[in-house]
Amino acid sequence: MSSLDFELEKGIFRKFYDNNLPLIEEAKNAYVGAINTLIEKSDVGEVTKIEGRVKNKDECIKKFQRKYQGKLESKEQSYKIKDYISDLIGIRIVCLYEDQIPVVSEVLKRHFEIIDVTDKIAAVESTEDLFGYKGLHMDLVPGEEEALLLKYRQFSFEVQIRSLIQDAWSVLDHKIKYKKSIPNNLKRRINVLSALFELADREFKEIRNATMELLQQATVDPISDSLPDTSESSGEISLSISGKTVNAFNFLRVAGHFFKDFEFEDYKVDNFVQDILKQNGDFKRADLHKSLVENLKIVRDYRDQFLEKNPENTFSPYTSIRHCLYLYDCETFGRILSKGARERFDEWLEKL
Repeated sequence: MSSLDFELEKGIFRKFYDNNLPLIEEAKNAYVGAINTLIEKSDVGEVTKIEGRVKNKDECIKKFQRKYQGKLESKEQSYKIKDYISDLIGIRIVCLYEDQIPVVSEVLKRHFEIIDVTDKIAAVESTEDLFGYKGLHMDLVPGEEEALLLKYRQFSFEVQIRSLIQDAWSVLDHKIKYKKSIPNNLKRRINVLSALFELADREFKEIRNATMELLQQATVDPISDSLPDTSESSGEISLSISGKTVNAFNFLRVAGHFFKDFEFEDYKVDNFVQDILKQNGDFKRADLHKSLVENLKIVRDYRDQFLEKNPENTFSPYTSIRHCLYLYDCETFGRILSKGARERFDEWLEKL
């Protein structure tokens, strides 16, 4: 039975909280695990954080007092405190980019029932003089089809979905004390800072889109195991391809063609390309292609004999490409191999 006796209801809520805490923790972990799985199976892309927490019982009571007690008692409407604490379980999902937020939201909507949605992104963007953090908040319960989660259905949970930049701003925003009372000149400075965070969010997204476009463009150019046709009919295409300085995007396109079973990691590719350009800042994508077409068979023969004699060693595709570049132009790429590797390779070549 609900009542208007705050002290009574406070005691009932504390007892409910203490008696159910192990199950609430279990529900929180189950929700986090389920959301992790759903996002991994979706087209959301990379998220940086999915974490949960159970709200402290005293914080729950303070929130009820602040948001609901006065209104309910003025209407003489009886209550149970637990019915007004939708974020007893809180889950935070931090995406890399802001445009992932609605995608995450749609995934959750397909598997959970929505109690309420608070769009802080829209709220901030529609108010010129409001400073605060952005994000999408959703109050949810397991849907009927989520059989493994139905036993926790009595515990709703709040999900906060933010971009990485929004999450960083929220941490700083919460550190600003007395926000309603600070002077206008400080409020303006906070608004400027908030706008800079928003600009950073937008720019990171645009940079991501631009790099994806570059990668897609690099995959359009044809790659073959032979050198391009230099006849008049293909001259325009050949000139277009050969004129491109090697970069991480077209390197991946060329190297990926010759080493199809190897996963090139982004940061290693970036470092490797910079190493190439240190030796020759004008090295072209076509030069890379030519160096592999002309020399990879020789290098693979050397690799096989080297590994046969040195089974404890490795000879990665990066190592193969280094040897191909050395063969392609030993003067320019003399330092692409270590001294020992270069001497062993030269000695082997002399015996051919």
